[in-house]
Amino acid sequence: MSMIPERWLPSRLGDRTADTDRSALVAGAVGVLLLAGVAVGFLIQSSLTAVFLLGFLVVVGFGWYAHQAETAKALTFLATVFTVAVMGLIIVFLFREAWPVFELMGLDLVTRIDPGETGLWSTADSVYSLTPMIWGTVVTTILAMAIAGPLGIASAVFIAEIAPGWLRDIVKPGVEILAGIPSIVYGWLGFIVINGYFSRSDTFDLASNGSLIVAGMVIGLMALPTVVSVAEDALTSIPESMKSGSLALGSTEWQTTMGITIPAAFSGVSAAVLLGVGRAVGETMAATVILANVTEFPGPLFDAFDNTITLTSVIANQYGVAQGLHLSALFGAGVVLFVTVLFLSIGSQLIEERMERNLGGNQ
Repeated sequence: MSMIPERWLPSRLGDRTADTDRSALVAGAVGVLLLAGVAVGFLIQSSLTAVFLLGFLVVVGFGWYAHQAETAKALTFLATVFTVAVMGLIIVFLFREAWPVFELMGLDLVTRIDPGETGLWSTADSVYSLTPMIWGTVVTTILAMAIAGPLGIASAVFIAEIAPGWLRDIVKPGVEILAGIPSIVYGWLGFIVINGYFSRSDTFDLASNGSLIVAGMVIGLMALPTVVSVAEDALTSIPESMKSGSLALGSTEWQTTMGITIPAAFSGVSAAVLLGVGRAVGETMAATVILANVTEFPGPLFDAFDNTITLTSVIANQYGVAQGLHLSALFGAGVVLFVTVLFLSIGSQLIEERMERNLGGNQ
């Protein structure tokens, strides 16, 4: 008589495995159908959306109880698909809403610089040109990176190469905390403190409604933590053997930092600066608080002490009263911002990949 329990026999184990796979497959199929119902219900604004969502949560709960590993894999896959789908829907919606103003203005939307009789931005005459906003964005970004670039790289070098361990443990979390301060706080402090100084100073005697240089300074301070954090990570990723070899040849620590560490991490540092540029380009609340709603070029064009508006601040200032072509023009500003930040992000990713290849010894 066999001493092996009947429930351990291969046939029974195979049956149980098949039943488990079958129930997991059924639960997965039901979950997918319910999730599709949630998506469709949301798009058509149906009252049944909550019912589908509740059913999906019940199926997920059952799957987590009965088939935890399979459910975890399915949820992570669905999260990835959901992220890509939402991004795609945002892009489609953005371009669809901006299309009417592109049909009306054509390339003049982003190239027209002659105000003519109607000006560059006139809702009454249905004339929309984003060139003053693009120029304001470019000027504030250049001013911001003139601050965030050098200071951010210098701070990253200090944290990664010079600061003792106890000081690094204090400064690095402090920099990360600065990145979490809401932009409206930076903007308000900049308007009250920095802009207040420029407007009250006898040397500058600027208007109290803000200026490009004040916006650039505040946005530069906001982009600084991003540059510091990413550049510091790039510097600390350099293999210690490269530094030790330089020191063994008689170089000082400063010579090693300037001749070995920074050149080896140049791609990562460049990516940090590009990410800072993306942060500066997309900044909204600080620019909105500081700059006036002036849809004209500064005069003269290079006068950073004059006033104009940025792409983000024109959206924030005017979306509440916009409709029709005016609203479409604001979506056009969003398209320009999206394309700009997209290229900056792609550029930073390519630079980071190049740094990884170089550090790995692959050319």
